[in-house]
This record gives sequence, structure tokens and C-alpha cells, in this order.
Amino acid sequence: MVSQLIIEDLHVSVEDKEILKGLNLVINSNEIHALMGPNGNGKSTLLAAIMGNPKFKVTKGSILLDGQDVLAMEVDERSRAGLFLGMQYPCEVAGVTNSDFLRAAINARRERPIPLFTFIKEMEKTVDQLQMKADLAHRFLNEGFSGGEKKRNEIVQMKLLNPSIAMLDEIDSGLDVDALKIVADAIVEMQKERALGMIIVSHYERFYQLLKPTHAHVLVDGKIVISGSEELITKIDQEGYDWLAEEYAVHIPKEERKQPIVLGTCGAKKGA
Repeated sequence: MVSQLIIEDLHVSVEDKEILKGLNLVINSNEIHALMGPNGNGKSTLLAAIMGNPKFKVTKGSILLDGQDVLAMEVDERSRAGLFLGMQYPCEVAGVTNSDFLRAAINARRERPIPLFTFIKEMEKTVDQLQMKADLAHRFLNEGFSGGEKKRNEIVQMKLLNPSIAMLDEIDSGLDVDALKIVADAIVEMQKERALGMIIVSHYERFYQLLKPTHAHVLVDGKIVISGSEELITKIDQEGYDWLAEEYAVHIPKEERKQPIVLGTCGAKKGA
């Protein structure tokens, strides 16, 4: 099924401070959109607002998923409609195993519960692909996980929940070089197999090299100031954001202007 997420003139405030100031973006199936920009300019705010985090108040604009009004939906309804958010800081849930959590989430999307054997087979396959510990199903959700394990567990959830539009918020942070490739390979395989539409937030050009985005956008002061292809990612990596301030008359804090996307430094300690 072909899906489309349309965001028009989106304004979002956090604690009465306007963060997004009229953002427009369209995501289609089988597209990977890289979302870049200096810190504090609205990238995570956009993803949180789409998913329905109550801290982020939409004051104007619209979000449509396949013609449905996303803003009229509760968070669980957005998830069932096909949206997924891989969080920058996944939370720990004591007392709830990964398998119980995932099976309940999958069943919420189905008319009939998934057969236990089918679920076990799919989860084991996905856990093996992400090269996680075999006992993942029986561990409490993210409890005692390293930062890298939490991020890989987000991808396990994404693959099993099978969304139509997925948003990943710095899913690469905390991963060593080997884990980064494992995660990227799993994302690319799923995107190709299921024609997934994606928004990827990252500061690392290396991660984007592995994913090969079809579109790239730079968000500054609550708006997308420029869009392009992979060439835009390379330009930002080489030159930082200083040229945007000059060419597009946007304000970028001095400490952010020459901040490049750092090649190959997203790896954490080995084994994360």
C-alpha cells in the first residue's frame, strides 16, 4: 500500500515558546528523507509533534496520513494508522518483557491475534538480524540495556510493527561502528522490502552514506530553509551551516555555524 504523510504550515510550541514556525514537508512511500540542522532548531520537535507527544502543542497547520487527520488522533491511533517513532532516548519499562510489549502492540493492529509460533519465529529472526542477545524477548523493556542496545531494540520494534511511515530520531547515537552498519543494513532492507517512507534525523554523514537518502532537508529556526539530495548532505558535512546564514538570511548561533556532520565519530565504545 502506498502511503503519504503531508505536513502543511505546521506551528508547534513548547511551554509557550514557538519552535516550529510554518514547516512544510511531504513524505511518500519508498522515500528516505534526511532531516538536518543545528541543534535546538526543531528536528526532534517535529517528530514528537507528529507522534502526538502532549508536551508539544500544535497551534496551527495540519498533518495528514493517507488523507486522515493525524492531529485528531490519540497517540495509539497514530501508531495503529502506520506511524512509528524510534526515540532518541528510549525509556525503560520495568516488569514488562519485550515479547509481551511487542505482541500486545502487534495484536492492537490486527483483527485476530498473531499466532504465538509466528510471533516467536519473527521475533527470533529480527533479534538475530540485529545481532542482539538471544534472551531479548524475556528481558524487561530496555531495563539494564546499554545505549546501543536500546537503539537496536527500537529497530526490532520498527521491523515487527511494520509501519508505513517511520521516523528515527538520532537512532545512530550510542552505536559503535559495527552496530551502526548492522542497524543501517536492517533499515535499508526493511525500506526496500516494504516501500517504507522514512524521516531520519542524524548529525552523522556516515550514517546517511549507509542509508542513501532520496531527499535531504535543513531545518533552521523552525522552518525548512533548503531541500535537496545527497549532495546537500555532503555540502553540509564539508562546509557546516555558515553558508546558509549568508545565502538564506537565517540566524544560526555562532557556535553552530561551522559545525559539520562529523564523519565516522558516531561510534561509541565497542560492544554498545
